[in-house]
Amino acid sequence: MTGHVSPAAVVAPDSGGAISTPPPARGLKLYDAQTIRHVPQVRRALSEEALFDLEVVSAVLPFRTNTYVVDELIDWDAVPEDPIFRLTFAQRGMLAGGVHAAIAALIREGAPAGRVRVAAREAREELNPHPGGQTTVNVPSLEGDPLPGVQHKYRETCLVFPGHGQTCHAYCAYCFRWPQFVGEPDLRIATSEATRFAEYLRAHPEVTDVLVTGGDPLIMSASVLARYVEPLLDARVEHVQSIRIGTKALSYWPYRFVSDGDADDLLRLFERVTESGKHLAVMAHFSHPRELETAIAQEAIARVRSAGAEIRTQSPIVRGVNDAPGTWARMWAQQVRLGCIPYYMFIARETGANGFFAVPLAEATETFAAAYRQVSGLARTVRGPCMATDEGKVVIEGDARVAGKRVFVLSFIQARDPERCRRPFFARHDPSATWFDQLEPA
Repeated sequence: MTGHVSPAAVVAPDSGGAISTPPPARGLKLYDAQTIRHVPQVRRALSEEALFDLEVVSAVLPFRTNTYVVDELIDWDAVPEDPIFRLTFAQRGMLAGGVHAAIAALIREGAPAGRVRVAAREAREELNPHPGGQTTVNVPSLEGDPLPGVQHKYRETCLVFPGHGQTCHAYCAYCFRWPQFVGEPDLRIATSEATRFAEYLRAHPEVTDVLVTGGDPLIMSASVLARYVEPLLDARVEHVQSIRIGTKALSYWPYRFVSDGDADDLLRLFERVTESGKHLAVMAHFSHPRELETAIAQEAIARVRSAGAEIRTQSPIVRGVNDAPGTWARMWAQQVRLGCIPYYMFIARETGANGFFAVPLAEATETFAAAYRQVSGLARTVRGPCMATDEGKVVIEGDARVAGKRVFVLSFIQARDPERCRRPFFARHDPSATWFDQLEPA
């Protein structure tokens, strides 16, 4: 790349080669459980009872949305069934009945904020805040000292959680990293020590891939993000070949890449990565086709690709949001048309409000297979349904009959022990199981 493409010079994907006119600059406005009450669409669509439920749930689990999600993604005439509404708005069923009742009673009686916080903290302890060994076996050490905010689960891949990136433009209601957002430091995974992370990489030549994650690292300014990315271009970490940035910004705030004040600076940073000879992958979180359909989202995708970055797409399967085969098939086909690479269908981790959003493994397997059959080979780069377990990423390859009994066929895509990868194994077919540890060996 010899220079970034300016917003006015991007060719829109459906324009037939015509130069598109960039949308006007737009400022990000965030809403929480209190300020969302004043939004006209919300006042029209939600009852006082629904707004109270939102307040109760958001006392325990994080809620945040923004003007783009509210104005351009949610179909307010279809609420509460609208998939983007279900994806982003806190709802009563996200808390167990007893927990909801206890928090609701405190709020109704006007209890001091401190009492509500204590009750909420106790409720969170029952929601499995850190599955998959994130704060225990995944945390590496340097010269005998642990490196908080860094995870090294697989030999080739290391994760870093920049402290300034541990929030998002809007929160997914099912989010498995909800502990990052609830204001409890002991639950948070984060680091501000980019230098020590670089030292760790220099001491570990087996690491070829770094994932900058969150929260959402693209909530940060380009200059702050550069503190974590530019050290990865140093010749002393030549073994790091690929840099990944995990983000929902293309879905929840695509203006980040087009008209935010430092959008051009962000793309220049992307270009510095690709011009250095490293591979840059934007790991984009798209949960529903509608997130790809706005003009600004397509403009943002085009700009990211113009900087030499590859966009790979992933999402969990979420009850009431994308649990139909046609939704996934349409989304994968759109992604391919826009130049993105379908990557993963995940099973949402067993944390937070997973009980409200969970899809049984058998149903997810059938949904994946039915969607897969509807798309061309270019979209069949996608893998799933996949679970991030303590021992590694387990994919359900399908189901079969062995000795006359129905079984799930599984394998590890990634594992702490690489020898376990791509070795099929079997579990009894359980139509009600929603997670790996609920399965029994066949």
